[in-house]
Amino acid sequence: MSAAQHTTRTAIYAGSFDPPTNGHLDVVRSACRLADRLILAVGIHPGKTPVFPPAERLDMLHEVCGPVAAEEGTVLEVITFDNLVVEAARKAGAGLLIRGLRDGTDLDYEMQMAGMNGTLVPQIQTVFLPASPRVRPITATLVRQIASMGGDVSAFVPPAVLARLVVKFPKRA
Repeated sequence: MSAAQHTTRTAIYAGSFDPPTNGHLDVVRSACRLADRLILAVGIHPGKTPVFPPAERLDMLHEVCGPVAAEEGTVLEVITFDNLVVEAARKAGAGLLIRGLRDGTDLDYEMQMAGMNGTLVPQIQTVFLPASPRVRPITATLVRQIASMGGDVSAFVPPAVLARLVVKFPKRA
């Protein structure tokens, strides 16, 4: 295939990323191997009160995922969205919707979502990426919980994210 015939394969990976974890980074690394252009989409939900405001989550994602994407030769974009992920994907020109899987519970939920999304926008294909064994237990919810109670989350988040968590949740005396 000549360069003129090559079409860009664009994928979107959506989540709250509050905060970005080593699990997210693991999925980003795998997604970069599938896509020429990867869009990280931070969901904004009115009713939810995140630890980090959207702008700070975008900054963290650029900082921790940018080098991974560059290493893989993937163009990285980071956006916010406040509608259906398939609408954000369509608007961004993404043909792939990336979803990370940790376990069977994730699979059950994500299969339902993939079916619904596929019905809404059949042109967008959901791709499931299994988490590496070392990051399977990590969830942003547990990271927030542990950090808020003064626990050490250094094994679960990239150093740049850890630095911000330490500021948000100073160690208890």
